Amino acid sequence: MSRDVSINVEFLTRVEGHGHIVVDVANGVLQKAELQIVEAPRFFEALLQGRSVFEAQHISSRICGICACGHSLASIQAAENAIGFAPSVQTTKLRKLLLHMENLDSHILHIYLLAAPDLLGVQSFIGMMREHPDAVRRALRMKKACNDVCDLLVGRHVHPISCVIGGFTRLPGQKDLEKMRGLLLQLRDDLAPTVELIATLAPKFPVFARETEYVALVSDAAEYPLLHGDIGSSDGVRKAKEDYLSVTNEFLVPHSSAKHSRLSRDSYAVGALARFNLNADKLHPIAQAVANRIGLHAPCHNPFLNTAAQLVECAHCAEEALLIVDELRESGVDQSETVIVGVNENHSIPIKAGSGVGAVEVPRGILFHQYEVDAQGIIQKANCVIPTGQNLANIEADMHKLVPENLARSEADMTRLLEMLVRAYDPCISCSTHLLKIEYVGH
Repeated sequence: MSRDVSINVEFLTRVEGHGHIVVDVANGVLQKAELQIVEAPRFFEALLQGRSVFEAQHISSRICGICACGHSLASIQAAENAIGFAPSVQTTKLRKLLLHMENLDSHILHIYLLAAPDLLGVQSFIGMMREHPDAVRRALRMKKACNDVCDLLVGRHVHPISCVIGGFTRLPGQKDLEKMRGLLLQLRDDLAPTVELIATLAPKFPVFARETEYVALVSDAAEYPLLHGDIGSSDGVRKAKEDYLSVTNEFLVPHSSAKHSRLSRDSYAVGALARFNLNADKLHPIAQAVANRIGLHAPCHNPFLNTAAQLVECAHCAEEALLIVDELRESGVDQSETVIVGVNENHSIPIKAGSGVGAVEVPRGILFHQYEVDAQGIIQKANCVIPTGQNLANIEADMHKLVPENLARSEADMTRLLEMLVRAYDPCISCSTHLLKIEYVGH
């Protein structure tokens, strides 16, 4: 179709951070399709240099108010890997519980507050409050349940307090576990109508497909890998987390303050859909039933259905969280594992120089932290690779296919479709800004 199209969305709504969508079509030929990231870099890696490795999780959690627990867990994993500390079975179980609650909370936020307005034909969550008040109450009730569980587990959800290197400075007691169980049962009850809502709205997801490479943690263990595993891809790549730089291969583009990534192709995707495509057979049976109910099957190459994959993960995380809480209720929590930082020699954590990598599946995809630590436990170098940064090249590749296929649409309809595409990835744009270190060489 021979036509000109010019789209410039300077204020992309219902995403975290500030990004522009710019599309130009001349005489029916696509000239430009960019997601321009215009945020300034955050410099968290520089903030970490020269600080004690025991401060790292508290600093790095401030990278994001949505994925604060995920950043803490990736930071702790990198730090423990660097100094050679191995967490206990109980600590690992509680960290998995925390990660389940993080993914639940963020997925619920995206499904209801950010994606659902598009499917329900309203401008924003404010419109949902008027036209779908029961859904709004349900969403807020579910988010509150997640936050309350995190309060009991780590002191608060945004920037957790008690989750540290070595374990937890406060461990939940039996009463805490009983409260957590009640909250999770309430959340499970609210998931059922959420599944039915998305099943009803499923035909409204745009029909689109583009085969790409999907990257996520993979493991030989039976569990759906979120906290531990190797890096795997749908193109057959499998590498240890320490080789993450050869996976992410970050590079600069002129229109973005965030770097792009590529692996076997020009781009790859991370996030709930990537995890589903690589590990669907390891989901909890109830989550597999949810996938069948909403018509999601692996492999899926429709990026708009990342939202559906998030719902499937909600069911998985809720069931796995309940299982962990019930196991701890049965066995009891060993309070002697409480970490007392810098006070009790019996709880001191030996320090040695080293380099360590953390790789954790946070809501938007695989998150990497790497720290180089000296013999005094001082961070000499830090690196963070954020999921949204890894997705940016893939979003633009989707745009390059989506626009030519929809030239018959009005500019308004095409704009809405492009906004839905970007929102489907649930981007955390502020976190993604990650500039190359430039060294000036004199002549």
